[in-house]
Parts: sequence; C-alpha cells; structure tokens
Amino acid sequence: MSNLGGYQKLTTVAKKVGGPRNLKLLLFGVGGLFGVGVTEGKYAIKKKKALSEKEKKRQSEEMSKMYTVEKKGRSNEGLLFEEGDTFKVLEVDGDVVLIEKIGDDNNPYYVSRQFLDSISDYELE
Repeated sequence: MSNLGGYQKLTTVAKKVGGPRNLKLLLFGVGGLFGVGVTEGKYAIKKKKALSEKEKKRQSEEMSKMYTVEKKGRSNEGLLFEEGDTFKVLEVDGDVVLIEKIGDDNNPYYVSRQFLDSISDYELE
C-alpha cells in the first residue's frame, strides 16, 4: 500500500494543466479572483447599507415635517382637504403616502403623492 496518495493526485493535476508552474499560476489566479470577488462584495454591501441609511434619514426628516394645504381638493379616495388643513407624513411607498390629517379622528389615510403635491406644500422628489 502506498503513502503517496496526495502527492500522486497533485502530480496528476499538475500534468493535466501543463506542469507544476502552470498549476501554481492557476492556483494564485483563482485565489486572486476569489479575493477580489470577496472584496467587491463587501464594498457593494457597505455601499447599499449607506444608501439605505441615507434613505431612512430622508424619510424620517420628511415624516417629522408638518405640511399645509394651500388649495381645496378631494382625493380619489374621497378625502376632503380645505385650505389651511395640516397633515404629517407617516410613511411613503412609491406613489402612495400614508398621512395623518391633523384634527381628524379617522386617521390615517392613504393619498397619492401627486395629489398632495398639487394641493399643498408637500413636494415630490
């Protein structure tokens, strides 16, 4: 029985790739590509987290601000706004905004961002 199992496999692989020098270059190349891939992956995750934090900060600033209705209007959902009414943004999801209309007991309401932009000082970004 032989104790050259690992060495025999290594020499067989080296022969298949053109010798020990090519095997060494191949291993370094694969290791380098793996290292670059890991580094780029970490960078992408870090960048995504930073963008996510920036978006959260923007939304929290938007949610803490009070907006004033500048002209009378009725939303597609039937919610009536009068001049001088105020509301606070609770959450934004795409084109829909969840608002709290100040002084109204039936809160919250879902309203279109374009509608709010057209009747109040709320601005689309």
